[in-house]
Amino acid sequence: MQGNSINQDFKLFSLLRFALPSMIMMVFMSLYSIIDGVFISRFVGSDALSASNIIFPVITVIIAVGIMLATGGSAVVARKMGEGRFQEARSNFTMLVSVGVGFGLVVLLIGNIWINPIVKVLGATPRLLEDSISYLSILLYFAPMYMMQMLFQTFFVTAGVPQLGLGATIAGGVANAVLDFVFMGPMQMGVTGAAIATGIGQAIPAVIGLFYFFLNRKEVYFVRPHFDGKVLKESCMNGSSEMVSNLATSVITFLFNIIMLRLRGEEGVAAITIALYGQFMFNSLYMGYSMGVAPVISFNYGRKNTTLMKRIIKICVGFIAVSSIIMVAISLLMNNLVVSIFSPKGSRTYEIAVAGCFLFSFNYLFSGINIFSSSMFTALSNGKISAIISFMRTFVFLILSILIMPIFIGESGVWLSVPFAEFMTVFIAVSFLLSNRKKYHY
Repeated sequence: MQGNSINQDFKLFSLLRFALPSMIMMVFMSLYSIIDGVFISRFVGSDALSASNIIFPVITVIIAVGIMLATGGSAVVARKMGEGRFQEARSNFTMLVSVGVGFGLVVLLIGNIWINPIVKVLGATPRLLEDSISYLSILLYFAPMYMMQMLFQTFFVTAGVPQLGLGATIAGGVANAVLDFVFMGPMQMGVTGAAIATGIGQAIPAVIGLFYFFLNRKEVYFVRPHFDGKVLKESCMNGSSEMVSNLATSVITFLFNIIMLRLRGEEGVAAITIALYGQFMFNSLYMGYSMGVAPVISFNYGRKNTTLMKRIIKICVGFIAVSSIIMVAISLLMNNLVVSIFSPKGSRTYEIAVAGCFLFSFNYLFSGINIFSSSMFTALSNGKISAIISFMRTFVFLILSILIMPIFIGESGVWLSVPFAEFMTVFIAVSFLLSNRKKYHY
């Protein structure tokens, strides 16, 4: 098989070309929230921007489960394809999508029933309460679409059509941006308009994916589903590290919001929101790259093609090392410009964000290798090591940093907590990479 198939003799540029659609796709996904943030801050105000960040932990939970099923499930499906068990792989794929949609429907119902207490627990002040409820309520109706988009995004790669996933995601991103302008500009719909625009942006690639996997009859497509608890459990275990990372994002966002509310008020929450948008976009490149190469690793692991696996992983580590340095340089050079997009110069939010984002940017030196290491072990069906890396990176190092560092160095400790946690995780990630070379023959 040629073209975009995962069954290729990959070298540097062919691997980068194969992963590029997933990278661009993840960036566009991150832009859904970022575009909302830009239009919300400009058309509605910094309080509305703070409200969008207050409810973000709920959306992150939805994304976490979607990524868990997508990454863990694609490792199982791609491995079975490598072993020649195509019909079984298709049945597993169909089951995973069905489970994902079912989860989205449950979230839609429970979230809207309990929406008031949810936003209050997340820290919405009376000043932010109305916008928080309006924004979250609309987004919850699109939860099944969120789930399908996350699943299809990964399985487009497994099916050997990453360019289709890229096109679908770009279409959704462009629609999101245009509708943000229309709904919050001329139509004056406020945060409700932002939520509807984001939901439609998610629905477009989900619908395209449904049509493709129903009509396509090549490698991966929908068949009559057969529930397999063992495969579901294996997929969840394989993808648990990615779920842990995203669940931790919920907890971390919540902690950042609470601490910055105490230190700098609503403007502080808006400032940390800008930094988290930047992290979301930069890390999405590494997440996209890792998701793009993961099915290739799984496929060749299933085929026991150790020579190609060695080459692929060597390319990946080299690419991440070089690009991490470039990422930090870009972030530092464009710091003031990026902040000014969200908040006008001279405003209190702008001054807080410029100083904080400068310190925050150094986390990009280390985050790439941590994200890839976790994803690689997921691709090798070693969910345990993958989960350890993610758990230490997020729930242990980062949460401890957020809680402890501000006590000793004040507000700077909030901004430096992420770089410190990523730095500490590098030692664990690299040690697992080195100690497992012989076991997986890379």
